[in-house]
Amino acid sequence: MKTLKVALVLAALPLVAAAQDVVKVDAAKYKVLIDNPSVRVLRVAVSPGAKTPMHSHPDAMLVSLQDSKAQFTLADNKTQDSVIGKETAVYTPATTHASANVGTTPVDAILIEFKAKEPGTATLPSARPGIQSNVLAEGPRAVAIKATAAPDFAEAPGTTHEYDQVVISLGANDMSLAIDGKPAVTKWLRGTAQFIGRGVKHESKNVSGRPIEFVIVAIR
Repeated sequence: MKTLKVALVLAALPLVAAAQDVVKVDAAKYKVLIDNPSVRVLRVAVSPGAKTPMHSHPDAMLVSLQDSKAQFTLADNKTQDSVIGKETAVYTPATTHASANVGTTPVDAILIEFKAKEPGTATLPSARPGIQSNVLAEGPRAVAIKATAAPDFAEAPGTTHEYDQVVISLGANDMSLAIDGKPAVTKWLRGTAQFIGRGVKHESKNVSGRPIEFVIVAIR
């Protein structure tokens, strides 16, 4: 009987490991940028040859900042190779896997994990004044858009949207963004991320005098 109990415990260990939070099992490579009731936003940095142990993610959107190549080992030990293009995005349903950088360049990406139990129902915009948009990826919960803000782009004080959004800078940009009366963010680096909640008043303005590029993940 004791042997059976030990065997059952050992058999359950992979399942326990599979459910681990990636930040707990590999905090050096997955750093939390934003964590609120709607999303958790992680900066992912994995050097060539480095690996991350088995862990789980909810539904998520990955925005890649650099060309890279990764291999994922699933809970059933099957493997999947993925070539990740620079400034692309992919919607990923909830999964459990281990991962490895099998390329020659670092994995450098922003991962947005969605926390709601079910997808929302907000209508996402097909176009926005002053922004040239290109859809990168779309899933049940969100759409990722590569957005080029015109030199005269601006949102008036008190602007709101019916959807959540994560705004990710693709370069060193001068965009003034003030959210809910807080001091404005004006200097953005590549990979800087900001969260604007649905119904939250904000204002923004391109103060660079030139077109600037972002990825906007709009969440239903």
